[in-house]
Amino acid sequence: MTSLFSPDTVVLLCLLLHSTEGTCPSICLCTSDTLSCGSQGLTRLPLLLPPTTVTLDLSYNRLGWLGPGSFSSLPKLDTLRLANNQLTTLGHGVFQNTSSLRHLDLSSNRLRVLEQHFLQGLWRLEELLLYNNRITRVEGGTLSGLSSLRKAYFSLNQVTEFPFFSIQDHSHPFLTMLDLSSNRMTTLPWEDVKALPGSVQKGLYLHNNSLVCECSMYSVFWHWEQRGFDSVRDFTDEHTCLIYGEPRASVRFLRHSLYFQNCTVGKVVSLPMAVLLSNLMVNEGERVRLDCQTSLRGKELSYTWVSPNQEYLTQTSFNDTLINVFPNGTLEIPAAKVNDSGVYVCTALDYKHMLNATREVNVTVIRPMPDTFNTGYTTLLGCVVTLVVILMYLYLTPCRCGCCKQPLPPAIPIPAYDPNTLASIFSPTLSHRDPTKANINKRVVFMEPLMEEHNGDLRATLAREQPTLQWEWSASGLS
Repeated sequence: MTSLFSPDTVVLLCLLLHSTEGTCPSICLCTSDTLSCGSQGLTRLPLLLPPTTVTLDLSYNRLGWLGPGSFSSLPKLDTLRLANNQLTTLGHGVFQNTSSLRHLDLSSNRLRVLEQHFLQGLWRLEELLLYNNRITRVEGGTLSGLSSLRKAYFSLNQVTEFPFFSIQDHSHPFLTMLDLSSNRMTTLPWEDVKALPGSVQKGLYLHNNSLVCECSMYSVFWHWEQRGFDSVRDFTDEHTCLIYGEPRASVRFLRHSLYFQNCTVGKVVSLPMAVLLSNLMVNEGERVRLDCQTSLRGKELSYTWVSPNQEYLTQTSFNDTLINVFPNGTLEIPAAKVNDSGVYVCTALDYKHMLNATREVNVTVIRPMPDTFNTGYTTLLGCVVTLVVILMYLYLTPCRCGCCKQPLPPAIPIPAYDPNTLASIFSPTLSHRDPTKANINKRVVFMEPLMEEHNGDLRATLAREQPTLQWEWSASGLS
């Protein structure tokens, strides 16, 4: 049998095919490992893509469908951008032989149902962008096998239900972002939501949905708010719910919580709450440490502080005042300022038993008073005061006023009453007596009131009459 091609022709064809495989398509831009074919109006994939491609950009085209093995010739593919196309579905095995893919962008397409076979084999996928499609449903096994997934964006769709039960600690240990905002979810399996890993709950975005106002819903968001999750705090006003499902009766439930005051979470918050109050006064510039010791005891407590400016302070929050919050709930202000004064409120949460307790600390920061006297003035004032005291001691006379108590004269022994003495006073020979003895008798008469009480009556009489007798005797002596 005669061959149609000569050996030289066969070799030439093989070399041509080999060189064509590694050639950049004419409608694309190529670098060493990047192939950019965006905004070219493509309705199907280019043929013979370079196998060394790591990043492939096919965004802003008109691709409507991808068949099985569409990228099987790209074993090194790491990033695939298919945003802003017209994709409505993906064929089985579309990502066959692309297990190295880590970033997949399918945003702004026309996908309606996310089937479980769409993402099979992408166990290294870390980032999945599916926002701004027309997705109404995500099948249960869609995210199964994506063990390296870190971020998934499903916002701006029409999703009404989502398989939260398929996300577990062991199945998605690295997932920290799950964006389901701006969809059409009215009610969620809240028990499955509360069973999500803590890292997933912290990064779960559910704002701008059509949630029905109910206690189970409010309880979940209340706990997320108390824990300071950014997914709640950054979109407080966008968290709304419909009263009785009525679209015209929308309420911002994180701003206006009175509607939920009869819910179980309200009773749990109010009944076991214990508030401890204390006051603290410090000088400006000093370090302040506030503990969060409450009636709750346990190792799995979560702490949240609220500053006097109504700012939430958590272990991961940052603010201009350089306030630190430690894992044990202690709040530290390295250098207190007057503006830091006010009431600091710490809430300790026990999620396991649905309990909380609050501690309030009233901090007053005092600005130091300036010195009114320097050392020289103080010394001079002390010298002047000392000199005045010395002069008063040397030159002022003792007090002679009536209110001052005068010292008593020394006591003179008084003889006992003798009748002969009384007789001598009335004796007619009184004028012939010795003047010295008369003076002695005079003194005795004037001292009579000081005699003992048993002779009191007689001596009192003598004391009243004796001055007259003394005067008459003295007059007779002069006459």
